[in-house]
Amino acid sequence: MNSVTRLSSRGQVVIPKDVRDALGWPEGQELRVIRSGGRAILEPSQPERARISYEEFRLRVPKYEGSPVSVDDMTSKIGDLYRDWEV
Repeated sequence: MNSVTRLSSRGQVVIPKDVRDALGWPEGQELRVIRSGGRAILEPSQPERARISYEEFRLRVPKYEGSPVSVDDMTSKIGDLYRDWEV
């Protein structure tokens, strides 16, 4: 789905309805504008996440109660997961 639109003198762009519908962007959708080289990328903005302290994070994460795992074993498993990951 390709569409052509124009940049107004006020810097406004109309995103065609078929594109908005296909992306599920309702009226009033807040978008982030990201400059990437000579392009502009629009994506829905994500709400700002609340920051928490390390202590609060530590309290939220359950304590690991399994047997010890070496760094080499973790690295190997991550490599296996990455190889099997389908995009």
